[in-house]
Amino acid sequence: MATVLDKELKRQVTVDGVDYTMVVGPEGIRLTGKGKRKPEVELRWSDLLSGEAAMAVALNASLMNRQAVTKREAETKPDTDPPPPRTSKRGPEKPEP
Repeated sequence: MATVLDKELKRQVTVDGVDYTMVVGPEGIRLTGKGKRKPEVELRWSDLLSGEAAMAVALNASLMNRQAVTKREAETKPDTDPPPPRTSKRGPEKPEP
């Protein structure tokens, strides 16, 4: 017989050397950076079961991949802008009378 999850359980986890507080509750799971208030990851059980969580992960991964490709293209793209026009150091010319 499994125990009913009727209140939140808090545990500390370390991921890649960074401490997080993990809260598992009846609504879902949250990961919050140690000493922070706003959760970095929040996942509801209903989203997990409906597949929306998987779609969100796939969407985020595709967006991150697109941003990386765009950044790479910008770094390798040669400058096609013409140089700014040269100006005289003497200042504006006066019209002749």
